[in-house]
Amino acid sequence: MRSIRLMFVLGLAITLASVSYAQQEPIKIGGLFALSGKASHIGTPTKLVAEMIVDKINAEGGINGRPIELVTGDTESDPSKTVVAAKKLIERDKVVAIVGPTTTGSCMAIIDTIQKAEIPMVACVGGTPPVNPVRKWVFKSPQKTVTAVEKVYVYLKSQGIDKVGLVTASDGFGKEGKASLVKLAKEHGIEVLADETFDPTDVDMTGQLTKVKNTDAQAVICWTIGPAGAIVAKNAKNLDMGIPLIQCHGLPDPTYLELAGEAANGSILPSTRLMVASQLPDENPDKKLLLDFINEYENVRKYGKVGTHSGYAWDAIQIVTLAMKEAGTEPNKLRDAIEATKNYVGVSGTYNMSPEDHCGLGVDSLVMIKVEDGKWKLTE
Repeated sequence: MRSIRLMFVLGLAITLASVSYAQQEPIKIGGLFALSGKASHIGTPTKLVAEMIVDKINAEGGINGRPIELVTGDTESDPSKTVVAAKKLIERDKVVAIVGPTTTGSCMAIIDTIQKAEIPMVACVGGTPPVNPVRKWVFKSPQKTVTAVEKVYVYLKSQGIDKVGLVTASDGFGKEGKASLVKLAKEHGIEVLADETFDPTDVDMTGQLTKVKNTDAQAVICWTIGPAGAIVAKNAKNLDMGIPLIQCHGLPDPTYLELAGEAANGSILPSTRLMVASQLPDENPDKKLLLDFINEYENVRKYGKVGTHSGYAWDAIQIVTLAMKEAGTEPNKLRDAIEATKNYVGVSGTYNMSPEDHCGLGVDSLVMIKVEDGKWKLTE
């Protein structure tokens, strides 16, 4: 009888605790994702991962007993529409922080809105401009472009390559890549023998690649995201250029392999360790986290194959919520706690932020990978 009474009391306590948790006012976090338009192949899986990590946090008790509610907005891959979506999250939905957006142009478009609203945002974009110069309320979870460029140059020098040709997109992302590639070249002992640009909507870059081929370049570096990268790979294959094609850190993604097909083979890219998690040595501290993430993404939730973008929202939301556990949701305290993030081991690397660095990922957070037989292979 006593054991039955004890079980009843325990059951009642668990029920009351569950009811109490469910009745707590949720903490609203905004999510800005390109769910439609040209960048939807990045924005849609980013939203799925955001939901995945929110579910995990809530299953573990939320933030100090309060559940997280993810309120999302579609940027439609359009900077002007991103501004509208951001203002809605801030003014109507009263979110305490924002993760996203998922393209650099959209991120730059809402910086003034975020700064004036004085709520923290952790963007899921690869570009450097959102955090350079440092802006009080703006952070980002992916590596900066300049970090990826440095990784590429260190790799090329290790391979005895010091002469390159550039083909870069004429949009904001491509221009930033070009600027970093040109600026860091001399510092790393790299000579740029050709500097060609293309519109990211172009359907053929043979002309630009031919100009690179007619130089003594030992490698061609392409800086773009989306379908244009696959077109460059196909054009380079058709030209039989005879030199390596280096793509940027935004292209280690199933979409690139699908669009480029056999032409992707031989491509070399800077990437997070996520893409080659199973190839990491067992003693690597990131391996278990990455394999668990992949299993949840691919096998449990059946979202498809992971891409390098897959971890960005996971890390962004983790950084925000870990800061909330320490500082609460008051904007200035939350912002300060995000900026003080130290030794957070995430999907995209280990983060150490500071007042001077609102990204927190260094060159060592990236590895170089190569496409062989349609699969990613760790090259170092």
